[in-house]
Amino acid sequence: MKGDLSIRPIYHQLDRRIEAHIFVAFLAYCLQVTLKARLRPLAPGLTPRSALEKFAAIQMVDVHLPTTEDRTLILSRYTEPEPEQQLLLERLRLRLPEQPPPKITSQLQAQIA
Repeated sequence: MKGDLSIRPIYHQLDRRIEAHIFVAFLAYCLQVTLKARLRPLAPGLTPRSALEKFAAIQMVDVHLPTTEDRTLILSRYTEPEPEQQLLLERLRLRLPEQPPPKITSQLQAQIA
């Protein structure tokens, strides 16, 4: 498990950071165990690591399109899953969320951010 979760020694100085690190590591472990349990009956022989490697190819990108009014239209889109990824999503009874709506920003908003 240590290899799959990439756990390594982390040296924190503050108690709250130590607790946060343990909490995040525990959540990662819970998610890994859950994924393994879901894969066993639906996709036998597929490990959590290999499933995550397949899903890693699905990426979110922001497309910035300038307008004639000194604004920028930002389209956040995820890449369409390949057939193998789509099959795995279906077998796990998962579906990707709807594509997010576009955002429009002005030059003034971009300078403040």
